[in-house]
Amino acid sequence: MGCLSLHAAHAQWRMTPTPNDTLQSVRVLANGNVVLSIYAPQAKEVQIGGDIVPWGKKLDVVKSEAGVWSVTVPGITDGAYRYHFVVDGVKVFDPKAPEASETSALLKVEQTGDEFFAMKNVPHGAMAQRYYFSKSLNTTRRLHVWTPAGYEKSTEALPVLYLIHGGGDTDNSWPTVGCAGNILDNLLAEGKIKPMIVVMPNGSIPTKNLMDEVPLFADDLMNDIIPFIESNYRVLADKDHRALAGLSMGGMETLEAGLNHYDRFGYLWVLSSGWFADDTKMYEEKGAYLKKIAADFNKTVRALHFTQGGPEDIAYNNCKAMLKLFDAAGIEYTYSEAPGGHTWHTWRNDLYNMAQRLFK
Repeated sequence: MGCLSLHAAHAQWRMTPTPNDTLQSVRVLANGNVVLSIYAPQAKEVQIGGDIVPWGKKLDVVKSEAGVWSVTVPGITDGAYRYHFVVDGVKVFDPKAPEASETSALLKVEQTGDEFFAMKNVPHGAMAQRYYFSKSLNTTRRLHVWTPAGYEKSTEALPVLYLIHGGGDTDNSWPTVGCAGNILDNLLAEGKIKPMIVVMPNGSIPTKNLMDEVPLFADDLMNDIIPFIESNYRVLADKDHRALAGLSMGGMETLEAGLNHYDRFGYLWVLSSGWFADDTKMYEEKGAYLKKIAADFNKTVRALHFTQGGPEDIAYNNCKAMLKLFDAAGIEYTYSEAPGGHTWHTWRNDLYNMAQRLFK
């Protein structure tokens, strides 16, 4: 799954390329100047604001023929600065910033308060932000970790679900719009799931071609994320107590890591995802690989499940075509679908259903 735009969320389609695809919105120059840019081809005027702008000065923001507006802020010293664009009078946060999706307003519609994703009067677990150094990517990265209520006082080692978001989002997506904390809290309070740790890593990695991030993330997961969790949390570190799941682009990353390291996972769940049906080279390579591993895979992996948001899910045809490769190889799996399309409505339900079937 992929697209040509890095920030096209949950892309399972190909889009017409624009200058925004490869735009670097912040560039720190060797002379200490900083260049800020935004793609706004229809805008008539763009200004820059925030405490990055020298006090009392107005800086000119210039538009290129490609529709990119840029401004050079001189003499920036080491520090942290807030900035925003003003596009035709409207304050706009940098849509290309690494955590741009986290600036989005969030609306929760709960008509009864008894929805499975609602905040209820039950014991609540902890949702922690953790930072780790990725040797695979040579940078410090962030992930979120949900631990169940009572974990701090317990001595029990728990199984782990690694849960990946979709393209263009970050590790903050499952805890916010995905309502993962509430869903897991409620299920545990109702006795419907086993106590577990749920790790929500950042599956987004800046690359020129979005699909290039898939193997990079798989390396990060196997070589850095899993060792970090198993070194810092009380977990059961065998395959039967380790699950991997992801939606859309995260589903591609689940397939990449899960199929290449199937001896490390007892459970693999692919949500709203599939290889491009028109990529004949990929299909030949993947088909041959599936046949090679099929017998051992079926003996090793406890459960492989594919699920989609019905025919309206934009990944639907890709997934259906891909499953023919699994059928031809004789790899065992289960499949489900329900109305909802390629949306968080579908994926919240997926987490609700999936969590109840893990580690049992």
